[in-house]
Amino acid sequence: MKSKIQKVKLIVSDLDGTLLQNGAQALEERAMIAIRKLQKRGILFAAASGRQYPNLERMFQDLGKEMIFICENGALVIYQGETLIESFIERELGIALIQDIYQRKDCEVLLSGKNTSYLHPKTEAYLYRIRDVVKNNITIVEDLTKVEEPFLKISVCQRNGIEPSMAYFQQRWGTQVHATISGKEWMDFTKLGVNKGTSLELLQKKLKIQKSETMVFGDNENDIEMLKQAEYSFVMENAKEEMKNYGNYTTKSVEEILEYLEKEL
Repeated sequence: MKSKIQKVKLIVSDLDGTLLQNGAQALEERAMIAIRKLQKRGILFAAASGRQYPNLERMFQDLGKEMIFICENGALVIYQGETLIESFIERELGIALIQDIYQRKDCEVLLSGKNTSYLHPKTEAYLYRIRDVVKNNITIVEDLTKVEEPFLKISVCQRNGIEPSMAYFQQRWGTQVHATISGKEWMDFTKLGVNKGTSLELLQKKLKIQKSETMVFGDNENDIEMLKQAEYSFVMENAKEEMKNYGNYTTKSVEEILEYLEKEL
């Protein structure tokens, strides 16, 4: 790795379970310092997450306008205030999916617009988590199927873990939308063919940056496609063992690799 790492022009990192460890909802100062130093060296940094754009913008506000945001698992990409990529689930399909999720026991729906998440929470615990822990911009509605804004992403959150419902949703919807696991309790749905990897590929083309000049960090199923888009692909050491097949390297923390890169430049 050492001989070519100086070629890196773009760094892309997942957040939850990767740059944010142990359920953290804010960046460590060590990470902020490392990213800022690399930005000063002309390296672009992208946050790639299932999270919404306002959430990411707040989290990285101290790092300036050079941040790239790959939001909603690739359905929305924003750079320097400009929307570069925007992909929507077809409305009738989305409504049917929302209805299916909502009728399933212990399952909550999160509907993603560009600047807000729409909820019709079944429980106060779910509302508290999205509003007060994750700190999303939220809009509570009586009927999610009546939301007029286009559907960027639809998510299901299942209390005590999504595993019991994975096969059900994959079998029922996997040929019509892109379905991926994004956390222990979460499964996300985007337009078919849209994920972090496809959006990263489009971003690389727009910026004229090669895979050999790209570094990616991830830990979960929704990172697989983007890990394939980089020569320097890192899977977190605490990820599931099967995930480590998708990275060329492993690491305990993103920060240690960013600090190593800065020293090598």
